Amino acid sequence: MTSNQPSFAVALETPVLPVVGATELYPVRRVYCVGRNYVAHIREMKEGDERDLPFFFQKPSDAIILDGAELAYPPYTDDFQFEIELVVAIGKTGRDIPVTAALDHVFGYAIGIDMTRRDRQREARERMLPWEMGKSFDESAPCGPLHPVAQSGHLAQGAIALSVNGKPRQTGDLSHMIWNVPEIIANLSTQYVLKPGDLIFTGTPAGVGAVQPGDRIEGTIAGLGAIHFTVAAKGA
Repeated sequence: MTSNQPSFAVALETPVLPVVGATELYPVRRVYCVGRNYVAHIREMKEGDERDLPFFFQKPSDAIILDGAELAYPPYTDDFQFEIELVVAIGKTGRDIPVTAALDHVFGYAIGIDMTRRDRQREARERMLPWEMGKSFDESAPCGPLHPVAQSGHLAQGAIALSVNGKPRQTGDLSHMIWNVPEIIANLSTQYVLKPGDLIFTGTPAGVGAVQPGDRIEGTIAGLGAIHFTVAAKGA
């Protein structure tokens, strides 16, 4: 019997990240982001209490784009901004993870950029609405390759920086995080079961700002090298 009903079967591809020194790829399950984790950034944004516990929001896993890609300038914004961040990749399932055991759950680290429609984020904040419109759009999570802990070690300090067209825009140090990596993992695991494939963007230092079509973005973190992206023309 022939049906006139349309077929909704779609082959969905799992987003993946390359792993330095390996042929295997890291499949991305979820993308968590920490809001307001550097004091200087809280002060420049004029928001929040510096003593607040970390809070989290998510981006869709298919918002990931890889090092060297052209980054789409999104619709519905006139203020498209960058936020350089250390990314933690989870490699072991856990819930209610103690701070003392948190690093056992880390597979590796990467450089990420939390791209933001700042005008939409501000509107949402003022109206006390969720941040998705400002944070969770297509191609909003550029991310470099993962460096396994066995190669990079655990990162608690080191320079983190971003430049646009060769001009420094953000500079900081991982040691300036209000909540460090073990504390972030422990806190997040009280809210969600963390599993292999989960990425955590850990917050950004001061200096965030807007980019324009044609701009070239470079992000660096000591021990992780550099990533590069070019901003595409609007509507491209």
